[in-house]
Amino acid sequence: MKRLHRRFIDTLRLHVKSGHGGMGLPRFGGIGGKGGDIYVEAKEDFTLKKTLNAEPRKRWSAADGGNSHKFRIIGEPAESLSIPVPVGTTVRLDGVKILGEVNSVGDKVLVTKGGTGGSPMNQYNGQKGQAHNIQLELKLLADVGLVGFPNAGKSTLLGSISRAKPKIASYPFTTLQPNIGMAEFHDGRQISIADLPGLIEGAWANVGMGHKFLRHVERTKLLLFVVDINGFQLGPQHPHRTPTENIILLNKELEIYSSNLLEKPALLVINKMDCPNAENKLEKLLKDLNQLRVCTNFPEEFHPEQLVTFDDIIPCSARENRASINHLKERLREVLDFYGDQEKDQVKVVTKARQQVQKLLSERSKHLV
Repeated sequence: MKRLHRRFIDTLRLHVKSGHGGMGLPRFGGIGGKGGDIYVEAKEDFTLKKTLNAEPRKRWSAADGGNSHKFRIIGEPAESLSIPVPVGTTVRLDGVKILGEVNSVGDKVLVTKGGTGGSPMNQYNGQKGQAHNIQLELKLLADVGLVGFPNAGKSTLLGSISRAKPKIASYPFTTLQPNIGMAEFHDGRQISIADLPGLIEGAWANVGMGHKFLRHVERTKLLLFVVDINGFQLGPQHPHRTPTENIILLNKELEIYSSNLLEKPALLVINKMDCPNAENKLEKLLKDLNQLRVCTNFPEEFHPEQLVTFDDIIPCSARENRASINHLKERLREVLDFYGDQEKDQVKVVTKARQQVQKLLSERSKHLV
């Protein structure tokens, strides 16, 4: 079990054991009841901490099937057992094979099957239920995922754009657990935004807080890169990185974790534009991004093989400029709606193509008859 914070759990390992099948009754040809199955089921407003509290020993067992006896020839089957988990949970067998995901309330994944009851097929001996270890991995479901180095102002940005109240301070790693805020619009529309602990250079090698938090942006629809216009330096023993270098390093960290993240729509926010000389720094940043000569300043292993494509670059001051925040909110909505419409159009094209294929196959089958 790995903790992001004392109050937040995003992975949980459990031992699950299904019920054994009931014994049959050879004398009367009686059949034993089936042992109980175990499912993982998504519940509304649930957390993995609640899952742990429900069974602190982390051992879940289903009931055994009933034995056959002369007063009940068919043994009573045991009820299935459901383990409650939050929406967005992935279930792995022994931490490797994925058994399934629960992405909506009520979704279920079968994790162990109960043993069959005793019958002539097994000499009336009830069979053992399955038993193994599973790992639950929570991936937050949000429309937008914030990505950036510590102190880029992600928490301030989340607090300004939504009603979330994340911890904010002038030192790295103030965000120790994912936070989700809701950006609200006058027409009732809401956009969910997830803020993650900051990455640092070398996070892929587990430097700092590592990059496993990136699992929480895998299901987001859009990535929002947040970069400090002044650059970033983790400490005196670390090199100071310019804003452009930070973008390249973030690009590489995402690529190492999963190149699929680079296929997502992305916006780039240049934060802290209220700082002195910010406009001149922004001009240089935009020039560097157009030419990308900055890659030559890094060792070969830091060069991304694939560059992220930004749909827009938005300068803003999360702390001082409310107008820039409102503009960012509108752009988030516009970009999400644009790609949402594209996805709907693609589904329509695929559906129409399938209908045409089915029509052709139906016509051919009529001619064959």
